[in-house]
Amino acid sequence: MTLLTLTGTAVELQPLQREHAAALLDAAADGELWNLKVTHVPGPDTVDQYIETALAGRDAGTMIPFTLVRRDTGLVVGSTRFWKVDRVNRKLEIGHTWLAQSTQNSAINTEAKLLLLTYAFEVLDCVRVQFTTDELNEKSRAAILRLGAVQEGIVRHERIMRDGRKRNSVRFSIIDSEWPQVKANLLAKLQR
Repeated sequence: MTLLTLTGTAVELQPLQREHAAALLDAAADGELWNLKVTHVPGPDTVDQYIETALAGRDAGTMIPFTLVRRDTGLVVGSTRFWKVDRVNRKLEIGHTWLAQSTQNSAINTEAKLLLLTYAFEVLDCVRVQFTTDELNEKSRAAILRLGAVQEGIVRHERIMRDGRKRNSVRFSIIDSEWPQVKANLLAKLQR
């Protein structure tokens, strides 16, 4: 299987590998992201399982996991993936995205999403790309809306969180007819 690398100006999305474990932990330590209650970021006790789950999904053809690497420093700054890949219905989800705290609110996430969406719509010929986040994760919800995604609704008690909380999830999507305008807007944001 050929592993996919997506390269932009500020960030490169490299295929997630077991060898990335230490660098992912360093990135997650920037803000101790594993302590967040509204998302799952691997910590010292969970990074190996996080990677194994992603690699098993890649082997099954349902996930394409990436490590985000800054091009100017070569430092790992987070992770993201395509998942819930449904080739029959030409749709997938972009998720499991997290960034080191010092990289948040930078061009890294915008460019990473542009690379992912371009590949999804223009190479995989998707008709739909969706995003899901915790109803309580205001930062993530705002970031997804800034991409140009449309909020579709809230799925109640969609999953049980590690602390036992019943999570409501907010679902967003971008469809193929919206992609040209979304792409133009993302390119304009990156030019600023």
